[in-house]
Amino acid sequence: MDIHESGEDYLETILMLESRTGAVRSIDIATELGYSKPSISIAMRRLRENGYIDVDEHKDIRLTDRGREVANRMYERHLLLTEILTALGVPEENAAREACKIEHDISAETFSCIKSFYERNRELF
Repeated sequence: MDIHESGEDYLETILMLESRTGAVRSIDIATELGYSKPSISIAMRRLRENGYIDVDEHKDIRLTDRGREVANRMYERHLLLTEILTALGVPEENAAREACKIEHDISAETFSCIKSFYERNRELF
């Protein structure tokens, strides 16, 4: 099953929260994203049903290998695109917000080309 942009955002948020706090619960995701708890619960059920997350008996949310792969891919894109936009002179807050939009829309091939170009030409930035 293909994952939608919102699912990618949820997985990326779980990854970031996990790295900051260890255990992640639905309320943490709701707080981080500014969404309602019922909206997060519905999204987490869909992610669990599609094999992207597991929820244990304590209601802690864990990324599956499949979910972690998507989250890592989105997070890498987000960081690099933010860095590039900032290097181009975009204010950091705008760069992060716009990188979040771009990261979902470009293909793996395009991202790979951007990444390679940036790494080869980092001194230009």
